[in-house]
Amino acid sequence: MRLALLALALAGCATSQVFVPAEQAAALQRTLVGEERALRLAFHVTPFFGDATKRLLSPVAPEQLRLLTNPDGTPVNPGRSERVLAPGTTVRITKVEFPSAYVMSERVLFTPRSLAWVYLDVAGTPRQSPPFILVLRPGLSDEAEVRSELERYLSRESPAALLEALPESVRAAVLEKRAVIDMPAEALEMAWGYPERKKLELDGTTKVETWFYADGARRAVLRDGKVTELK
Repeated sequence: MRLALLALALAGCATSQVFVPAEQAAALQRTLVGEERALRLAFHVTPFFGDATKRLLSPVAPEQLRLLTNPDGTPVNPGRSERVLAPGTTVRITKVEFPSAYVMSERVLFTPRSLAWVYLDVAGTPRQSPPFILVLRPGLSDEAEVRSELERYLSRESPAALLEALPESVRAAVLEKRAVIDMPAEALEMAWGYPERKKLELDGTTKVETWFYADGARRAVLRDGKVTELK
């Protein structure tokens, strides 16, 4: 019964959440396919919701994803994390797919089919591996926004040197997507991904930032750019 309700909800919401003009979408496909980039953050590899032929790359833990929702509004978990890909991992863009009516009709029902998908080959994986999918945020409206969103996750310059320069304990935490005290802001970003929002304050001359994740259920407090509290 629950699956039937979810199916009805998804079927009723099969409206594209991306508004990039067709000619710009085609230009992005022509210019981006074949490009090699580096992962800017550490990524979880998880199942791709209801499509067993693909794998999802997620910058946040599976239980924090907000790509699909159940009829009661709770988020759909795509499945447990199978492994973590390190920042600096080389990837190659093989397809940029926008959610036209035809494309959405061809996608598996229990997937975020109304969003743009970027197909990636990941260096070091077997050739027969399922494609890795990076799902872009809703609301993209033009070529510039798509390129900007891609750059947040797929860098032209590898952060591997930055990762290597971190203390060993911090580097190990990033590679496990964990946050630790005294972690600098750039390492927290690589480990936990981008926060949903930030609160900025001053304590005397000290800059205090609170980073909120998972609708506020997970928080990190940074003082002058270093993690001092985890909640």
